[in-house]
Amino acid sequence: MRYLAVQGKKPVTHRGNKSLVRLPLLFFCLLFLSFLPGCAVIPYTPKITDQEGNVIPGSIALMEKVKIGGVDQWLLIRGKTKENPILLILHGGPGSPVGPLTAHYNSELEDYFVVVNWDQRGAGKSYSPDIPVETMTIDQFIADTHEVIELIRNRFAQEKVFLLGHSWGSYLGILVAQKYPDLVHAYIGVGQLVKATENEEISYTYVWQKAVKTGNKKAIRELQGINTPGPYYSIDPKGDWFDRLMVQREWLLKFGGCIYQETSYNKWISVFMSRPEYSVGDSLNWIKGNEFSLKAMWPEIIKRCDLFKEVPALGVPVYFFIGRHDYNTPSELAERYFHVLEAPKKEWIWFERSAHSPLFEEPQKFNELLIKKVRTEVL
Repeated sequence: MRYLAVQGKKPVTHRGNKSLVRLPLLFFCLLFLSFLPGCAVIPYTPKITDQEGNVIPGSIALMEKVKIGGVDQWLLIRGKTKENPILLILHGGPGSPVGPLTAHYNSELEDYFVVVNWDQRGAGKSYSPDIPVETMTIDQFIADTHEVIELIRNRFAQEKVFLLGHSWGSYLGILVAQKYPDLVHAYIGVGQLVKATENEEISYTYVWQKAVKTGNKKAIRELQGINTPGPYYSIDPKGDWFDRLMVQREWLLKFGGCIYQETSYNKWISVFMSRPEYSVGDSLNWIKGNEFSLKAMWPEIIKRCDLFKEVPALGVPVYFFIGRHDYNTPSELAERYFHVLEAPKKEWIWFERSAHSPLFEEPQKFNELLIKKVRTEVL
């Protein structure tokens, strides 16, 4: 469920290693990229303009800090007209905002939706060391999401929103759609998280089989090391579960289970840092918030997340946009859940050249389906 942050960790070679030696490397990479043309000292989001460069009347392009659940949190809102339906994007992680990436890869959506990206509590621009760790709970995030929905509904005088959840955000999103169906036009699950423990078992089996098949002795040694005496995702508050989880995610990336035919996040990091929405300080907070959020929330997610039991039915139309090669949130598990989920309308769509993030891996197809299929069929 994590993707950009995994490069901030060095694979551990034994269970006692808790080093973050790759974090400084990522820090300096981000710092270097921050001085490239287009990277903001003072962050902003560009106005929406026509072909002649004139600002389109009635358009909206803003970043703003709002108080959500008693905590300062940030919204990125972009749309060609404020009259379009609202699309609220719930990012993954926990702790991995993607506003600059969607502004780059999914800008076509701004012609047909008011696109709202929200840096969730403790993440990205919304990160603060003052956020109480005890507020980093699933139920608090459901309440935060409801508050965001109410805020944007009232601002744009609309009854409902389209709710898109990616990775961790897909678990959060489906819980919100279940609790507040009257506020949701449709739910779109991308990289759908279904059952956390089984998710990890399938994901680990994938990287282990890849390691054996390719004869990668380093991968075999490290994967054996993190999964004994118990599974790497077993949460011992005094243990090294976080480091072991990062080892698995590192090999998952290298073996193609995160991005189709890619073994690093370098392309996305470059895009992210070339956008003006994040300052250098915001980027550093992204890194801090990413680790803070996962450490705070992963134990509860592992213990609680089981949509087979929690959400057997939804009262809104459901669309699953799933990468064929996803082993971060394995597509086979999402497909099994989809077949038993009850909903007034549901549709499964494969992305054949994607793994965990079809919205960035196949953006043209992704955008077209949201515009011509989901929007058209629901409204």
